[in-house]
Amino acid sequence: MDDPAPLPHQRLRGATQASHDRVDAAYGRFDLGDRSSYGAFLLAHARVLPAIEAVLAGSEHLSPIDPRTPLLDRDLADLGLARPTPMVVALPVSAAAAWAMLYVVEGSRLGGVMLARSVGPGLPRAYLSAGHARGGWRNLLAALDAAAQDDEWMDEAIPTARAVFDLYAVAAEQDGG
Repeated sequence: MDDPAPLPHQRLRGATQASHDRVDAAYGRFDLGDRSSYGAFLLAHARVLPAIEAVLAGSEHLSPIDPRTPLLDRDLADLGLARPTPMVVALPVSAAAAWAMLYVVEGSRLGGVMLARSVGPGLPRAYLSAGHARGGWRNLLAALDAAAQDDEWMDEAIPTARAVFDLYAVAAEQDGG
């Protein structure tokens, strides 16, 4: 018996695993227990997330998103830091691209909840603590699977997701860690 074809979100995860691993390695160098290093971690996120969320907020292909930029701004302000100039996001704005961008930033939300446990005492953690509502990640993956239309759709989603992961990695590498 043949194995069933992977679901679109499974294909996306598999095709972007190397990019995701690069991001994990880049951000893994930050010490979230150290005020300065944690500030650099947040600044790196602030170079990418606001720009991506602005693209997603303007997308006609998605329901309204739950942005984390205000939480990121608040944590930066609590550390006495201002949001840096965001990186330029020159990505397509099709349905496939929007879903790919959402997949990456919402995956970051999922990972952030795990990272929040490592934030040092007394340091702000609103951004990293902003998890999904119960079942939110599963619902997002199911919606992505329903939105994915065909191989052509995936052929646009995969490089867009890789490009977003790359933006996050470049932002982290700019700050050292």
